[in-house]
Amino acid sequence: MNTGVLWPDADAARWQVLRIQTKLHRWAIDDPDRRFDDLYNLVYDPAVLVDSWQRVRGNRGARSAGVDGQTAYYITAIRGEQAFLSGLRDDLKAREFQPVAVREVMIPKPGGKRRRLGIATVADRVVQAALKTVLEPIFEADFQPCSYGFRPGRRAQDAIAEIHYLTSRSYEWVVEGDIKACFDEISHSALLGRMRGRVGDKRVLGLVKAFLKSGILGEDGELRESTAGAPQGGILSPLLSNIALSVLDEHFAEAWKAMGDSHAREYRRRKGLANYRLVRYADDFVVLVAGDRTDAERLRAETAEVLLPMGLRLSEEKTVIVHIDEGFDFLGMHIQRHTKRGATKRYIYTYPSRAALAAVKAKVRGATRGTTNQLLSDLLGRLNPVLRGWTNYHRHGAASKTFSYLTAFTWRRVWIWLRHKHPKATVKELRRRYLPGWHPEQGKARLFYPETVAIVRYRYRGTAIPSPWATKDTAA
Repeated sequence: MNTGVLWPDADAARWQVLRIQTKLHRWAIDDPDRRFDDLYNLVYDPAVLVDSWQRVRGNRGARSAGVDGQTAYYITAIRGEQAFLSGLRDDLKAREFQPVAVREVMIPKPGGKRRRLGIATVADRVVQAALKTVLEPIFEADFQPCSYGFRPGRRAQDAIAEIHYLTSRSYEWVVEGDIKACFDEISHSALLGRMRGRVGDKRVLGLVKAFLKSGILGEDGELRESTAGAPQGGILSPLLSNIALSVLDEHFAEAWKAMGDSHAREYRRRKGLANYRLVRYADDFVVLVAGDRTDAERLRAETAEVLLPMGLRLSEEKTVIVHIDEGFDFLGMHIQRHTKRGATKRYIYTYPSRAALAAVKAKVRGATRGTTNQLLSDLLGRLNPVLRGWTNYHRHGAASKTFSYLTAFTWRRVWIWLRHKHPKATVKELRRRYLPGWHPEQGKARLFYPETVAIVRYRYRGTAIPSPWATKDTAA
């Protein structure tokens, strides 16, 4: 064990990491053709490892164990954080670190299907977090503004706001893209090939490849090789998927640039040519077309060809073309154009989708069904975070009626739960004990009402979303 290393505390490590990332990001922006040849020493830098450990320990997944059965609590309480990090640093420095297979966990999806998650060991998670710390500011310099998923400082609301902005300006045809098993089918060779454009350090590329090839220990106990894809659930996987899917972003960004300025695009439309833009959030994307259905069908085929070299395919049944007047669902919102009530002009509206409402209702129904062997305050403590999170996400759309409906639905479910908990109590007694003023509460816990949340239009930020590593030079 290396006892001579000075390990910074969490705050000092965070500031040191921020300085490292800012320099890497600035260098990547200043020279778009630069290949970084000496990054591996940063992966096992004490500050990077301490900051990565803090992120892994603070994540909800810290309670989940990999194939070795160890959790973050085990490292903290039994093994010791400094001993763990020192051993990990020595292995990385000597190039003796080898990732192990991820533990497969299948979770249910809507429609009866299941999604595969890969649970890595705690040590592998820390090294993945260190790799992400070093690689992310470099590749962020190259990522296009049309990509919003799993990127620092960007939100799903930004993607929805851009769709609202474009569909309000004649982009009426929509190609709803669905990539078939995106995380499972990314070509390793194609992904590493794209990474080599920026990363010249073979040690870093070798470590990334080792994680991609580490294998999967299935729920049936069988060890399977991983010949393609990046295990969903890994810390590094979102960044790797964005690197792979940036081939799509770059293709549409180049096409948009070739269309010229607003006057040139207007001239194209007069000539019967289509203008189009891509909006992507992780593996969900839409192509917005100012043209006709024929143009949209051509772009769907073009998109499939762009993805093919990365080993990715479009789902034929889920990739559809719709008109904005028909509406479509994206990131939990339903986006549609229709006439404003009491007027003749048509506007673009965003609503919570039916699927999103059904999902939150299922959570409320599940929390208020079954055992009543708990306090009302405990039940409210489980319900309120779900309602607040869902409401805050959807509060930027036309959701006031949905919020009122969800408030009434939740109140009714809590009332039914109380009647089951106290079957012999009268309504008057239940009101006195649990519903003063007909508001469910106990102690300091009170039922959260979604209808009390104000609807606020989200500010469209366009290309003005700042980088978390922006300096005065990069911001300018």
